[in-house]
Amino acid sequence: MTKANQDLTIVLNHPAAESYASLIEERFPTVRTIVAADASDLEKNIGDADAVLAFRFPVEVFDKAKKLRWFQCTGAGVDSLYPIRDKVGHITVTNARGIHGEIIADFVMAGVTMLHWDFRRFLQEQERREWQPRYVAPLGDRTLGVIGLGSIGATIARRAKSAGMTVVGSKRDISQPVDGVDRLFAADAFDEFLPLCDFVVLALPSTPDTIGVIGASHFEKMKRSAFLVNIARGNVLVESELVAALQEKTIAGALLDVFEKEPLPSNSPLWGMPNVIATPHVAGSPTNYTERVFSILAENIENYLNGRPLKNVVDLSRGY
Repeated sequence: MTKANQDLTIVLNHPAAESYASLIEERFPTVRTIVAADASDLEKNIGDADAVLAFRFPVEVFDKAKKLRWFQCTGAGVDSLYPIRDKVGHITVTNARGIHGEIIADFVMAGVTMLHWDFRRFLQEQERREWQPRYVAPLGDRTLGVIGLGSIGATIARRAKSAGMTVVGSKRDISQPVDGVDRLFAADAFDEFLPLCDFVVLALPSTPDTIGVIGASHFEKMKRSAFLVNIARGNVLVESELVAALQEKTIAGALLDVFEKEPLPSNSPLWGMPNVIATPHVAGSPTNYTERVFSILAENIENYLNGRPLKNVVDLSRGY
């Protein structure tokens, strides 16, 4: 944005569209909002949109969005844009980066602790009224590896370090240290990185370069006692190869919040595996989510109206 914009029409394509509309109208009475929560309303109104707020970019109506100059994603990932990313160079894309890190770190550390202590076994023993004491090593004796050290991955690393764990990380640029990470590895150094880890956390964005980047050859490099945690996107790993690795006990288990297909199909073997904790894509869902996103949206509306650069702009060539 280089000049002030006196007029702004925002099409709200989101289940919480009415709430966003109320918040916008109260704070910015001159901004026009259009609630388009379903496909027919979206198709009817997209031609009026200077901006769209949605969790996923509405690719199916892109050709009708002649006025569109800004897309505000209510999540962190913008992979829904990739099919048309060569056509959207004139659109500024922003996301909700910054509101997910702490709650996802809560989720990861809770899950790591449950896996480490084998809480599923404790619960089963409780149900059977069995008293089975056992010794467990402190988490501080274990190493957690994070693949992808953006804002979310870095928050996870910092939290793991505060629990006393050794933390290693994998990222594209290792020229600068990351707080809480004891040792950095280049993105292609899995042969060195994976054997060190007792827990491997996937926190990388879903981009054309990362789809299916983790598969059978990587599970083979992990310790047989190691656990995989995926809070990134389901498509960054090859799910069928993960299922095989879990069935064959190539790795000890997994905590999975994201899947190749969501909702996870009822016939997926992941549902019934005793060494898997599966959750319905909730790791990045803090309470008061709409208000948290609105704090970013409001700042960006202010910036848009005054011709200032927007916050949380996504570089589509990198995916984040």
